[in-house]
Amino acid sequence: MAVEVVKAEHLNKTFTIRKQKSLKDRFVSAKGGRLHDESFTALNDIDLTINVGESVGLVGPNGSGKSTLLKVIGGILAPDSGRVMTRGRIAALLELGAGFHPDLTGRENIFLNASVLGLTRLEAEGYFDQIVEFSGIRDFIDTQVKFYSSGMYVRLAFAVAVHVDPDVLLVDEVLAVGDEPFQAKCIDKIRQFQAEGRTIIFVSHSAGQVADICDRAVVLEHGKIVEDSTPIVALGRLRRDYQQSIDASKATDTTTVSPWEARIERIYLSSPTSYHHSDFQVVMTPGSDLCFHLEVSFTEKVPDWALKVSVENFLGTTFVEADTRETLGWTMPATEGLVKFVITLPKLMLGEGDYSIRLTVRDDQDRVLDQMNHAGTFAVRGPQHVLGPVYTEPEISFQDPA
Repeated sequence: MAVEVVKAEHLNKTFTIRKQKSLKDRFVSAKGGRLHDESFTALNDIDLTINVGESVGLVGPNGSGKSTLLKVIGGILAPDSGRVMTRGRIAALLELGAGFHPDLTGRENIFLNASVLGLTRLEAEGYFDQIVEFSGIRDFIDTQVKFYSSGMYVRLAFAVAVHVDPDVLLVDEVLAVGDEPFQAKCIDKIRQFQAEGRTIIFVSHSAGQVADICDRAVVLEHGKIVEDSTPIVALGRLRRDYQQSIDASKATDTTTVSPWEARIERIYLSSPTSYHHSDFQVVMTPGSDLCFHLEVSFTEKVPDWALKVSVENFLGTTFVEADTRETLGWTMPATEGLVKFVITLPKLMLGEGDYSIRLTVRDDQDRVLDQMNHAGTFAVRGPQHVLGPVYTEPEISFQDPA
């Protein structure tokens, strides 16, 4: 039976955005009833339950409420309404240097943070050497932290957070600050926490990190939860929303509008090894051909148009891309009306996974005539001789020692 470690019910949080820039502005606004103030809803009726041992990623565009939700869970902010119930000790690694006093040394800040987290002086002394060793800044431990670089801040903050025996670790977009070796050390520590059954709540704009670390992802938009699922499904939803936003902005930009018109009418996929699956039209084995059957209509003859076909996973990583103009060097004939054709990708050595197709039709000036994201989906299933996005048949030979 799952044990709840975090339970949020009907959370709401609104911030007031002050527009006054001077004492005069404040005085005028006060007399006018603060007409220049605006409110921003960061959290809007959030319900969220996280169980012991789960690694949950909070993702979404800037301003979606991710960091606010993390702070409310950590007790840094109080909600305007609703409540959060937590179990066990929570260690929060939030804003850069949060919880550090700039005029205190690294040593003094370690004991200060430990006391805030409920540790006794004796317990903090027991963890001290491990914290300093993990941070790698022993030479600067007796220097005031206001002289630390951003990387040193993160090293010390992360070291404190993970060495005070937390039941729940909150991490907010700080791993991107440290250098690559330290990031690897942090990821290793997070994996150790996962193996020990601890709970991790992770905010990041890195889809790769969320997919790699988390077993569940929650998508927030405008302060609401719009998806709560596996990382692949949640990040796929997030990416589709991003693309819709980009497409909408392009539609209002008259400089990208082509005088020609074209429309992708139909696409379906086929493969010689395909078999029926409830979730996918095509399920193929590694090394099979993949065929795209396309129908594109043109209202008039479009000169030198081009077609791009991209095979992507649901995180948006492109594995195969074929462009009639840029990669194949073809000159497509000016055709009016409905055009039907087939594109074949032979011997596609993709590893096991779920994939989607992106189609783009462009004119001679590379202006988009029509585009379909997730125009089709397919899956690759086969013997798991190797793991990863590329399939191969490993061979091992043993050589006699000389």
